[in-house]
Amino acid sequence: SDKVEEKKENIIFGINADNYTIERKSVASGDSWSKILGSYGIGTQKVLRLDQLTKDICPLRTIRAGAHYTTFTRQDSTSVTLDHLVYEKNIVDYVVFSFVGDSVAVREGQREVEIRRKKSTAVISTSLWGAIMEAELPYSLASEMEDIYQWTVDFFGIQAGDDFTVIYDEKFIDTLSVGVGRVWGAKFTHRGKDIYAIPFEQGGKLQYWEEDGGSLRKQLLKAPLKFTRISSKFSHARLHPVTKKVRPHHGVDYAAPSGTPVRAVADGVVTVKTHKKADGNILKIKHPGNLSSGYLHLRGFAKGIKVGARVSQGQVIGYVGSTGYSTGPHLDFRIKKNGTPIDPLKMPQEPAEPIAEAHKARFEAIRDKVVAELNGEEVVGGVITEQDIFGSSESNDTAKQ
Repeated sequence: SDKVEEKKENIIFGINADNYTIERKSVASGDSWSKILGSYGIGTQKVLRLDQLTKDICPLRTIRAGAHYTTFTRQDSTSVTLDHLVYEKNIVDYVVFSFVGDSVAVREGQREVEIRRKKSTAVISTSLWGAIMEAELPYSLASEMEDIYQWTVDFFGIQAGDDFTVIYDEKFIDTLSVGVGRVWGAKFTHRGKDIYAIPFEQGGKLQYWEEDGGSLRKQLLKAPLKFTRISSKFSHARLHPVTKKVRPHHGVDYAAPSGTPVRAVADGVVTVKTHKKADGNILKIKHPGNLSSGYLHLRGFAKGIKVGARVSQGQVIGYVGSTGYSTGPHLDFRIKKNGTPIDPLKMPQEPAEPIAEAHKARFEAIRDKVVAELNGEEVVGGVITEQDIFGSSESNDTAKQ
């Protein structure tokens, strides 16, 4: 049987390891390949030949302190011979240097990544990141969740007791988790309301949709920054921290480290880029629907940002700073509709285009499966696959996130 075959040969990095002594080591600070290989009796000529062979895939000078390598050596009574050395470029990719007889050979390889479908639930006590760390879920799940829900959930306004359930592929090499693949669906419960995220491809793009087929993408992002905290909310009478005068504060202050990227909350055109004594570096953007957004106290502006420039939703337009009258690095963010200030935390949200009529039946079939799987109910006809989402047997890699 196959099992017996497997026992016969112990293959590591594509090499039959049975005939070798194997050691895994890490590159010490100040090590070079000529030094490491020289210690195994590999001479300068072979190292020079190796340098030629690796220059396009893994130049010898790019050796990294702390990276791992594995040696395959044979021993006889008088000497140790190095036949193969495997250098791990990263967690997945490796390069095999072989010195058998007089020849020098190089080949690239990849460790096998195993995909496991997982369903995890976490309750929020402080923040999305905090919940993901407390539940010992992969960190990259936090940014996946934020990417999916960035128009719909205000991650600065999430409350203790909010929770989420998410179905995703986790990638493993042996027992080591090396990241997150496809997110197959999610349910975010915010202030007692369930917001589902159902994956479906429409118009050549994979997007996530609400349970009723509305797009999770909205006209405006919920916030112009990622992962931070609100230090001062919209108010018609606020004591100014510097001038000590009570004035309206028609914006939201987001405290964040200096240099944090600031994103345009919607598509639009830059109308103002200037510096004022009190407000520091300012940027204003005009958006469709008589909306405009303002970004104050910026440290600086992103490349290519000038009056008249078109910007797209989510594009980095500047960086958090403390210019003007300011007690510390923060972004003062403002929104106006028809010229009147509105509270950015209560912005009206026009959804993007919903699921087209022609796709409704297929979408609803997927939705019912995802909702059942998220809620731990029986999934009729099996869980969803790439084929379900993309509507063909060829999983469309370009449409992947």
